[in-house]
Amino acid sequence: MSDVVSYRREDEVGLIVVDNPPVNALGHAVRQGLLEALDEGLADPSAKALVIMGGGRTFPAGADIREFGQTPKSPSLPDVIDAIETSSKPVIAAVHGTALGGGMEITLGCDYRLALDSAKMGLPEVNLGLLPGAGGTQRLPRLIGARAALEAIVEGKPMKAARLAEMGIIDEVVSGDLEREAIAYARKLVAEDAPRRPVSALSVAAEDADVFAEFEAAIARKKRGYLAPFHCIKAVKAATEMDFAAGMARERELFVELLNSPQSAAQRHVFFAEREAAKVPGLAKDTPQREIRRVAVIGAGTMGGGIAMNFLSAGIPVTMLEMKAEALDRGVSVMRRNYEASARKGRLTTEQVEANMGRLWTTLDYADLAEADLIIEAVFENMDVKKTVFGELDRVAKSGAILATNTSTLDVDEIADATSRPTDVLGMHFFSPANVMKLLEVVRGAQTADDALATVMALARRISKVGVAVGVCYGFVGNRMLHKRQTQAVALVNEGATPSQVDRVLYDFGLPMGPFAMADLAGLDVGWRIREGLRETDPANAPARNWMDALAEAGRFGQKTGAGVFEYGDGGRTPEPSETTAAEIDAYRAQQGITPRDVSDEEIRERCLYVMINEGAKILEEGIAARPLDIDIVWIYGYGFPPYRGGPMFWADQVGLGLVCDRIRTFHGETGDPDWQVAPLLEKLAGEGKGFADL
Repeated sequence: MSDVVSYRREDEVGLIVVDNPPVNALGHAVRQGLLEALDEGLADPSAKALVIMGGGRTFPAGADIREFGQTPKSPSLPDVIDAIETSSKPVIAAVHGTALGGGMEITLGCDYRLALDSAKMGLPEVNLGLLPGAGGTQRLPRLIGARAALEAIVEGKPMKAARLAEMGIIDEVVSGDLEREAIAYARKLVAEDAPRRPVSALSVAAEDADVFAEFEAAIARKKRGYLAPFHCIKAVKAATEMDFAAGMARERELFVELLNSPQSAAQRHVFFAEREAAKVPGLAKDTPQREIRRVAVIGAGTMGGGIAMNFLSAGIPVTMLEMKAEALDRGVSVMRRNYEASARKGRLTTEQVEANMGRLWTTLDYADLAEADLIIEAVFENMDVKKTVFGELDRVAKSGAILATNTSTLDVDEIADATSRPTDVLGMHFFSPANVMKLLEVVRGAQTADDALATVMALARRISKVGVAVGVCYGFVGNRMLHKRQTQAVALVNEGATPSQVDRVLYDFGLPMGPFAMADLAGLDVGWRIREGLRETDPANAPARNWMDALAEAGRFGQKTGAGVFEYGDGGRTPEPSETTAAEIDAYRAQQGITPRDVSDEEIRERCLYVMINEGAKILEEGIAARPLDIDIVWIYGYGFPPYRGGPMFWADQVGLGLVCDRIRTFHGETGDPDWQVAPLLEKLAGEGKGFADL
């Protein structure tokens, strides 16, 4: 008998229990064990019905994705589900925890489905660049119709038991002891001589013939660039046009195509990388953590308010400090409006809005921060201002409080030196809008204590962020690479491209917007002030003035002023080419003696992306990022790098580091720009025929 699947009988009900901690993943041993237990149950003359359930905390939560890419081992999951569906006795799935992917597909192979009221089910394979490959795209439409199946499969989100019952997926929702309730339900079915109900024998209910074209059009923008959602649509459509056997063959064909695609490889990389990013190399798993019961935020502006909302939403009280009552009142009102907007969209209840706002205290006095366990500074991006703030925090904060700066570029070690407790200081770089963006760069200073770092990394998960530990340098990981890309984007325009062309190329690559639209969204004044600061403090390394500075000095700050690199008519957000910007570019070219040339889309793509890869290699060499996957996660969750490309370092491996290295050498030879000096790590890996994944 299997070590991970057991069979026993309770009177006339046979119980098949999967016990493969932690999540009962459907690896080879579980699949084999399910077949053996099923055979035992079918051979047991006293068992009139069979129940499949999970031991521990969940029903089988899904396939073991570590097996993807390996030589398949028999029995396959479709074979197991087929055996369940064609059994001679009724089979009931009893679900608790989360039945996802292959776990849900097992339930669809059963005759009846029962679930605890706390259970969730879903088919999230699309998030791994795949589709349900064990009959999910063929059985679910037969059970609930094509349109509802499309929504469930293409969105890939888990659904609660009550919703599953409304849809007709779950037959019975129960509470309390699942095993007891499942046995009682099975006995009831036996007593009623309930028939077997194979889902594959059902036909798909007739719907509007345009349902598939309409659904594809509805997701076209949101799922732009992805393969899997559109393959899911093709598979569900097959369920409406073919018999079950032919539909299964079509599902398998589409699944294999996706499994072997670069996109699925990239999305599976992201899945694992996100989990690995939470594990900081060199930081022991059992590192003690400090208790965070109350947080303080300094600054009630857009960033400070967004940061505070993360903690309020997680049930953590926040004290917010400002210097003027008007700024404090304005910030609090913006926070309330944001919460109320979420409530109007159905994401929060009115009660939750009030509970969140009820956890907020405001003050104009630093002394009121004395009891905070974590204090986050979110003031103007100026070193002198931040050092003044941290001097005040050093005076009022209690012993053991963590002092964090939200700086996006400045030296965390220099900020820490403004205190007498640098071991308690680190960076918490949130991304705007801070209450929405998932990334949190956790910046470890030279003296940051291990327990402070461990506390904030765990806190990131608590407030629903993806925390990535990085080191101290100008711009850390994300902005350091971004600034190199932005420099190339401006240079390409100087040489003859237009801002619209540059933005289109990177948008077509899969980014949510191009560098100039992004600059307008962030505010041209932000980058301008950073550059002006560098020109004052470090003129040798400061960028030369260009037409972007001229736009900012003219008050064209982007979307917030209705004009930046682009025009935004009538308060809209759609960027339109600007004659003013074109004139500034022409004037700059004339001043610099530049004769504009035709710039190809390919050159734009290579220069904007390869400079990031080169800088990423330097970041790895310097130890600012511990692993390539950390860089990938920063860029996916902080800057919208398309998950189906896996992040810049993963994508570089797919392109081939030899090719990337050759092009970087070419650009260095053409321009002499030190940014195109090949990073030694990149050159070494390319020369050895290796990739970043080999580090």
